[in-house]
Amino acid sequence: MERHALPMTITEKILARHAGNRSVRPGDLVEVEVDLALANDITAPLAIRVFHELEAERVFDPEKVVLVQDHFVPNKDIASAAQVKMMAEFAEALGISHYFDLGEAGIEHVILPERGLVVPGDLVIGADSHTCTYGALGAFAAGVGSTDLGVIWATGKTWLRVPETILLVFEGQRPRWVGGKDYILSVIGRLGVDGASYKALEFRGGALEGLPMHHRFTMANMAVEAGAKNGIFHADAVARDYVREHASRSGELFKSDDEARYLRVEHFDVSDMEPQVALPNSPDNVAPISAVDPVRLDQVFIGSCTNGRLGDLREAFEVLKDRKVARGTRLIMIPGSPRVYLEAVREGMVEGFLKAGAVLGPPCCGPCLGGHMGVLGRGETALSTTNRNFVGRMGHTESRVYLANPAVAAASAVLGRIGSPAEL
Repeated sequence: MERHALPMTITEKILARHAGNRSVRPGDLVEVEVDLALANDITAPLAIRVFHELEAERVFDPEKVVLVQDHFVPNKDIASAAQVKMMAEFAEALGISHYFDLGEAGIEHVILPERGLVVPGDLVIGADSHTCTYGALGAFAAGVGSTDLGVIWATGKTWLRVPETILLVFEGQRPRWVGGKDYILSVIGRLGVDGASYKALEFRGGALEGLPMHHRFTMANMAVEAGAKNGIFHADAVARDYVREHASRSGELFKSDDEARYLRVEHFDVSDMEPQVALPNSPDNVAPISAVDPVRLDQVFIGSCTNGRLGDLREAFEVLKDRKVARGTRLIMIPGSPRVYLEAVREGMVEGFLKAGAVLGPPCCGPCLGGHMGVLGRGETALSTTNRNFVGRMGHTESRVYLANPAVAAASAVLGRIGSPAEL
């Protein structure tokens, strides 16, 4: 019997549309059509093996499969070279047009939006937990395992359980040096790393009006750090302008109904918010920077799918310009894509970063996962703009990692210890 349409959240509406249903409720199991299915050099090889085990002869749509070299590139060893080689051969054999090789490659969650591959209303599935980044554009985006992705490549479909939604309302005036990273760290600090397990996080409120896209991408990106299935914004004028600039498709705009039901509503007043810092060894171990000890730093890293966009580099440059990195502290910066890198060159930021004493790497994930170009040694302490600081995340199990926004990271590199841009 056909169910009558019900008031729904934006997440529920997108899932209903892709399931061919008039409406869905939290807890429903639905089979959905996938608009985009992505993997990287770490997660693609297993998905490729599963795809071949299914004896599939072609992917469901060569224009809807995306493969990005971004974790261990340029190849750091023989094993990573083999992974990239397998991915490149698969892309060529199956006619996959959206394969990003060196020169075009960078961090997948930076590249896909700037290449216009994700637009509002899309349903995106990726073999990477931070696929939820694309919710900043009003899309439903979630990570799955490589096995599931191999099946999606063959069929174009997957099963999802409709998540309950937690509404996060941000009000007030955004203070200087505070942004999306601080908002989402506040959320994770309140909810905990499993406080939104298999829930949707919906971001709303006056403090988000006019918020630049790079801040929104950061917030949606770290929804998974609270255990969420997805994080999502309504695609307002800021998001629509971004899509018009980058994409040839406009997408479909969905908005939560006024009568939509939420698991609960959490309110955040940002007016008095300080920059937030996640202390070792969890993203939910959050404190305002004024309450954080001035810990000496061996390394600062600015980059990743969380904070490697042009706006993030601009905020770091505002702090670093005409200053020097403290002796005894190394500053590593990695632009999220070739386009970000090129614009940073054009704006004079790269020269400024180098003069400050920073080291710039090629677009990739690099140190975020303890991959390469910045692995931490025993007893070392780092402050990073990445998304996770679990034990051993960026290197040795006896290293320690703090998380903060790009401006705090830049100031801390100058100070040689954890500190605020306001101190400079």
